[in-house]
Amino acid sequence: MRKRVGIMGGTFDPIHIGHLILGESAYQQFELHKVLFMPSGNPPHKKNREGRASNEERIEMVRRAIASNQHFELSLEEMHEQGYNYTRETLERLTMLYPDTDYYFIMGADSLLNFETWKDPQEICRLCVIVAAVRDCMPMHQLDEQIARLNEKYCADIRKLETPNLDISSHVIRNWVAEGKSCRYYVPKDVLAYIEERKIYRNLPPDMCESE
Repeated sequence: MRKRVGIMGGTFDPIHIGHLILGESAYQQFELHKVLFMPSGNPPHKKNREGRASNEERIEMVRRAIASNQHFELSLEEMHEQGYNYTRETLERLTMLYPDTDYYFIMGADSLLNFETWKDPQEICRLCVIVAAVRDCMPMHQLDEQIARLNEKYCADIRKLETPNLDISSHVIRNWVAEGKSCRYYVPKDVLAYIEERKIYRNLPPDMCESE
């Protein structure tokens, strides 16, 4: 019997309840064995991370956020000495190491619109099932058209993830922390305590507030 494993990748700077809800929704809808939360070491499209949490801090925040969920697992697959990492490379390593596993790569609908700007999109489609989270801000017909086009062009297997849509992002959380606003309920309690203890994001420059 082949295993089905979800991948939640990202900078997780910081991880918030939106990430956790996506992971749990994918776990249930696609009957996954587990979901890997995989913080990126140095994302290729986000090379300037001045004023952000360190790799070690982001790892610890993910560890704390998923600790109580037995089917969530921290993966350091993208924390390596080579630095910048691409999704295709990660999937190639994983499928070579675990040939009995089918991977479900979870992304937001907005990322799916930009999917063809990623490195080797055809190889990514060959190596995994792509799970796209439905967003209220995107018309359903636009998402359906993009899925159909990519499926045909790359022989992809792209599936929609039905999940509650929370208008929350890491950059908003960082801004709130920098401004001294409350992030209660948006960030897991243990993660928020860690952010306060380490004083992460307190001195974030205004020009570092791009979305993610």
